[in-house]
Amino acid sequence: MAPQLDEYVEAEIQRLLTENGATAEQGITLHRREHLLVLGGEVESAQRRDEICRQITANFPDVEIACDIGIVRAAAPSEVEEIS
Repeated sequence: MAPQLDEYVEAEIQRLLTENGATAEQGITLHRREHLLVLGGEVESAQRRDEICRQITANFPDVEIACDIGIVRAAAPSEVEEIS
């Protein structure tokens, strides 16, 4: 049986996200839904999102997560902007 997901576990996961050198991510939100923790927010790449989810799963194997983190599409401008 998985441990109860409470504010203490949520705080530990938030600390991991912000203080761990592999993630160092402050823009990720956590929402508890019964026994599930939903991760939200946006990061710059799919690799970054996957690393965040991997870190949480590795450090909290008994916590069921749903990784709902979006990817920010930041591309360089395709044409020069003229300023009048």
